Amino acid sequence: MSALLLPLAAMVGLASPAQAAGTTATFVKTSDWGSGFGGSWTVKNTGTAAITSWTLEWDFPAGTAVGSSWDAVVTRTGDHYTAKNVGWNGTVGPGATVTFGFNGTGPGNPTGCKINGGSCDGGPTTPGDNPPGAPGTPVASNVTDTGVTLTWAAATDDHGIKNYDVLRGGSRIATVTTPTYTDSGLVAGTDYTYTVVARDTADQTGPASAAVTVHTTGGGGGNPGGGSTVKLGYFTEWGIYGRNYNVKNIVTSGSAAKITHINYAFGNVQGGKCTIGDAYADYDKAFTADQSVSGVADNWDQPLRGNFNQLRQLKAKYPNIKILWSFGGWTWSGGFGQAAANPAAFAESCYNLVEDPRWADVFDGIDLDWEYPNACGLTCDTSGAASLKTLLAATRAKFGANNLVTAAITADASGAGKMDAADYGGASAYVDWYNVMTYDFFGAWDAKGPTAPHSPLTSYPGIPKDGFNSADAIAKLKTKGVPANKLLLGIGFYGRGWTGVTQDTPGGTATGAAPGTYEAGNEDYKVLKVSCPSTGTVAGTAYAKCGTNWWSYDTPATVNAKMSWAKAQNLRGAFFWEFSGDTANGELAAAVHSGLS
Repeated sequence: MSALLLPLAAMVGLASPAQAAGTTATFVKTSDWGSGFGGSWTVKNTGTAAITSWTLEWDFPAGTAVGSSWDAVVTRTGDHYTAKNVGWNGTVGPGATVTFGFNGTGPGNPTGCKINGGSCDGGPTTPGDNPPGAPGTPVASNVTDTGVTLTWAAATDDHGIKNYDVLRGGSRIATVTTPTYTDSGLVAGTDYTYTVVARDTADQTGPASAAVTVHTTGGGGGNPGGGSTVKLGYFTEWGIYGRNYNVKNIVTSGSAAKITHINYAFGNVQGGKCTIGDAYADYDKAFTADQSVSGVADNWDQPLRGNFNQLRQLKAKYPNIKILWSFGGWTWSGGFGQAAANPAAFAESCYNLVEDPRWADVFDGIDLDWEYPNACGLTCDTSGAASLKTLLAATRAKFGANNLVTAAITADASGAGKMDAADYGGASAYVDWYNVMTYDFFGAWDAKGPTAPHSPLTSYPGIPKDGFNSADAIAKLKTKGVPANKLLLGIGFYGRGWTGVTQDTPGGTATGAAPGTYEAGNEDYKVLKVSCPSTGTVAGTAYAKCGTNWWSYDTPATVNAKMSWAKAQNLRGAFFWEFSGDTANGELAAAVHSGLS
């Protein structure tokens, strides 16, 4: 212990009063899950000259402790903690800040804060300034379709309260000097969750208040089975590359105003655990001002960049949108079998990743896209019929009732098909809903055909395989005990096509896959709408023949018809794969919205 303390004592002794007076430190809990929390310290140089290193000290009460940390070297002596800069963030210019974070356990808050030997409020001689306490739980009044008034009991502080940050869904929406705020511009019939954080005269923030959830009046649009209607779109992390489709495009297309949920695809599943899919796209890529939802370019030293920060900005503009992180998919489902062998460890890994303090406010839950439990997709799984149920049960237990837990599932309703390979009925008890992948029933993987719509709503004379249509899939899930209000109908924002076709109507022979921009046999709706306009419909899906190429895809008219069918079936709503296939003005997303409204 003494060997650890001596260098610290020497370092504090070297800190001059002028340097201490020009440096402050503030703490905030970025998230709190009861037994633990995410913490973040921000060190600011308020002086006129650069500092070349910093050392921060504080105390935690017994029962509160630091676990893992990043961007600082954190050491402990009893309940006293010391954090020192790492090599790259020791130099802090005038007016600049650096931030480091950690995961903690216990309910306490830091006291006795010192930065470079001086008070964390910048005073050269005053001992550590305690952060403020938590404000009282907000009380809602004057709730309308579009607004609410919040009031709360004032926080206390040893030097006085300067102002309060009001957070909606974890994102700051206002800073006020009195303990009241009126929020406006909300969506009717929607849940909003608010907390309040106090800031003292040294700009230190304390713990957040307890949360209050407010449901705005009006709205409607709920389905008879219970629960508000879901209009969900997938956003792919790789879409920012060759497709040049950014989160901002969800806004500029008008789709952000027409959806309720986004699935961010994909996180990976490796070694039985949830892992990052593409770190650069997820949280590192710097977006320029013209690419950004906020219209402001990313800085090199900001705590979070990438798609996650853009999604955070989207939620600030559209607070009704909920975002789930989807794990697996066609390519990354291979790790689910190993995950099923230890469901609790899998759920723990997923929770720790989704609730990482750097982006915990971005996500409202998790989606598991396992293709396919106890059956074959890109690889074959043999974990057993109960594996999906046990995995989802563990995931729900870890994520709790306040997070969304969903799953994308097969639509193969054929006899002894994929839907019969796992306990989808039993597993449905642990999900908010299933995304039933009612597309890709037929395609050019059968190179010679016969041509058929890849997303038929119903069966039809000559359909290549019984049970390969949306109506049969939904009906079979219902017979397995899945409630209608836990089912979403899937829509593909793309077409599947063959080449070497001579017959206009479905059922023709082919020689292979039609050329596609990114993949043979696959093309975005926005391209097909112009290059190969539909000439007919079959089983509720459009088709077209252009030269020797034959395509099937959904149009606004067929989407509207499918939404009417979904409502008649009392389904929870619909989802689509994926945003970038739509037109620049989001006409397919608009059809999903209008068809379900």
